[in-house]
Amino acid sequence: MMILKPQRVSRVLTLHLSTTFLHSVATSPSLPVKEDDEAEAVYKMINGSNSQGELKESLTSSGIHLSKDLIDKVLKRVRFSHANPLQALEFYRHAGARRGFHHSSFSLDTMLYILGRNRKFDQIWEILIETKRKDRSLITPRTMQVVLGRVAKLCSVRETVESFWKFKRLVPPEFFDSPACFNALLRTLCQEKSMTDARNVYHTLKHQFRPDLQTFNILLSGWRSSEEAEAFFEEMTKEKGLKPDVVTYNSLIDVYCKDREMEKAYKLMDKMREEGETPDVITYTTMIGGLGLIGQPDKAREVLKDMKEYGCYPDVPAYNAAIRNYCIARRLRDADVLVDEMVKKGLSPNATTYNLFFRVLSLANDLGRSWELYERMLKNGCLPNTQSCMFLIKMFKRHEKVDMALRLWGDMVVKGFGSYSLVSDVLLDLLCDLAKVDEAEKCLLEMVEKGHRPSNVSLKRIKLLLELANKHEELNNLNQKVAVFGIQRFSDEK
Repeated sequence: MMILKPQRVSRVLTLHLSTTFLHSVATSPSLPVKEDDEAEAVYKMINGSNSQGELKESLTSSGIHLSKDLIDKVLKRVRFSHANPLQALEFYRHAGARRGFHHSSFSLDTMLYILGRNRKFDQIWEILIETKRKDRSLITPRTMQVVLGRVAKLCSVRETVESFWKFKRLVPPEFFDSPACFNALLRTLCQEKSMTDARNVYHTLKHQFRPDLQTFNILLSGWRSSEEAEAFFEEMTKEKGLKPDVVTYNSLIDVYCKDREMEKAYKLMDKMREEGETPDVITYTTMIGGLGLIGQPDKAREVLKDMKEYGCYPDVPAYNAAIRNYCIARRLRDADVLVDEMVKKGLSPNATTYNLFFRVLSLANDLGRSWELYERMLKNGCLPNTQSCMFLIKMFKRHEKVDMALRLWGDMVVKGFGSYSLVSDVLLDLLCDLAKVDEAEKCLLEMVEKGHRPSNVSLKRIKLLLELANKHEELNNLNQKVAVFGIQRFSDEK
C-alpha cells in the first residue's frame, strides 16, 4: 500500500503506503442543512451589527426560531471565528430573555469562554449572577473550569483561587463543597499554570474539601519526576486509603515512560493485573511511546501484538504511536507496513497519521511528495488539521509556490479545515513578498468574511501593498470590513 508513488531514483526518501489506504474514501455524515444555514445567517447578523439594537431588529425581522440547538451552533461558530464578544453577548441575552426559555449548559459555557478570552471578566460574573437567578442548575463543574481556565490563562494563581471562591455565592453549599468543584480548580491549575502551583493549592485546601480518586488522578497526570509521583501515589493509597483505578496506573506509567524508566513501567503493568485492573489501550499506547523514546521501535511494535493476547485491540492512536517511532528512526518502510496493517483491520488513518509523514517530507524539503500526499489525503476523505496545513504552507513559502498555496487556502475556505489565522500569516507573507496584491486582498477578504480576525502584522503588510499599488478604494473597503473586529482604520496604524 502506498502513501506516495515510488520514484525510480530518490536520494532522499521513498515512502510507500498500501492501495487500500489510497482507495478507502471516508464518507461524511449528512448535516441538517436548514439549521446550518440558519446558524450561518444568525452568525452574519451578529458579525454585521454595528450598534446596540440593530442585532435585535435583524433577529426579529428574520423570523428564525432561536432553538437551543441553533444557539449552541451559533455560539460555537462565534467562538472559533473570534467574532465580536459584546455582540455575541447581546445575542445571548436577547435569546435568553424570552419567557420560559432557558439556555443550555453548552451555550452558557461557550458564552463565558468567549468573554473570558477577550478579558471581559466583569461581564462573566454578570452572566453568572443572571444564571443563578434564572436557573443555577446550569452552573456545573465544567462551567467553573471554563471560567477559571480563562482567569488562570491571563491572571495569577492567587486571582484564580479568588475566582474559585466567588463561585461559593453562586451555587448550593453541597455542590461547592463537593470534590468535583475542587477538582475543577486543580485541573485548571494543571493545564494553565504548573504542577507545582496545583500541588501547593492542593496541600493548602485539601483539609477544606474531600479529595477523591479523581483528585489524585488529576494531580498524577502531569508529573515529570517519578520520585514525586511515587510519593503522591503512596499518599493516595496509604494515607487516604483510596484504591487506584486504570487511570491512576496509566498516569504513573506515563511518568515512567517519559522518564525512560521502562522497567518500572513493565513492573507496574504486572502489579495492575495482580490488583485486578486490566491494562487498556491507553496503557499499551503509552508503553509504545516510551519504547520509542529509548530507541526500541521493534519492541514497541511487539506491544501491538502482545495486547491482542490480553483481549485489548489497538486503535488508531496506538498504531500512530508505533508509526511515529519508525518515522523518527527514518525506517519508513516499516512505518508503511503498519499503515497497511491498520487499514486491513478496518482502521482509517487520520490527520495525525498523515502528519507523521508530512513531518519527514518537510525535513527533507520534498515538495513534490508533500503535494502528492496532500491530494491523496483529500481523495481519501481525510481533512488536514492545522498541523498538516502548517507543514504544507511553510514548504510552499520556501519554494515560492503561489499556486499551491492558493489551492490549499481555497480548500480550507470551502471545506472548513485548518487555522485561518496561523495559515494566513504565512500565506499573506508569501503573497506580499511576491507583490501579489490582488491575491493577497482576496485571501484577506475571504478570511474576514468567514469571521476570522487577521493579525496586525498581516494587516500592516496588506496596507503597505495596497498603498504602493495606489488601490485606495480597495483599502477603504478593507477598513470597513475589519471594523467589525474593533479595528479602527488599520491603514492609519503606525
